[in-house]
Amino acid sequence: MKKADVDEFFRRLAERAPAPESELHYANPYTLLVAVVLSAQATDAGVNKATKPLFAKVKTPEAMVKLGLDGLKGYIKSIGLFNNKAKNIIALSEKLITDHKARVPCDRAALEALPGVGRKTANVVLNVAFGEPTMAVDTHVFRVSNRTGLARGKTPLAVERKLVKAIPRKWMDHAHHWLILHGRYTCTARKPKCPECPVNDLCAFKGKTTV
Repeated sequence: MKKADVDEFFRRLAERAPAPESELHYANPYTLLVAVVLSAQATDAGVNKATKPLFAKVKTPEAMVKLGLDGLKGYIKSIGLFNNKAKNIIALSEKLITDHKARVPCDRAALEALPGVGRKTANVVLNVAFGEPTMAVDTHVFRVSNRTGLARGKTPLAVERKLVKAIPRKWMDHAHHWLILHGRYTCTARKPKCPECPVNDLCAFKGKTTV
């Protein structure tokens, strides 16, 4: 996609959603981190349902450690892979206390060193909690980027690097939110809503729907 088209692509997405936000509910950088870890292979709605009572009680690493593994499982048992996620959340909470004075670090390497935190999770936290111009590539972003021709790649990392290079800096603060929303509600996996898509004419997808 040409540079001018990329700029127009995000101008239109921004016009549709001027101030996009994460659909995960959180109270601070720590609860955001926990929510993002829980969201792997789970819906934001499902995570929000589980974390509403959890975050009413737990908002810090210390409180999470005090709650304990079994206590945490009781709150998140409706979420897929909850046993492993619970172990990681308790472990990352302990590491935040011992290594970071119970604060979530604004540093990619430090975030990725936490149990259960990969590159995508780190990118979400850096962008949403700290305003860093990062690009978190989930299934929606990966699909939209490849389908439209915005940034084609065989792996999330390849797509991430192309997006960061292609997207004008003025759009980067919210770019991953716009792409997620576009993929979740318009450029859907099974039957994209091409007739109502604001970037239809900029999109290179050959299988566009007409109804």
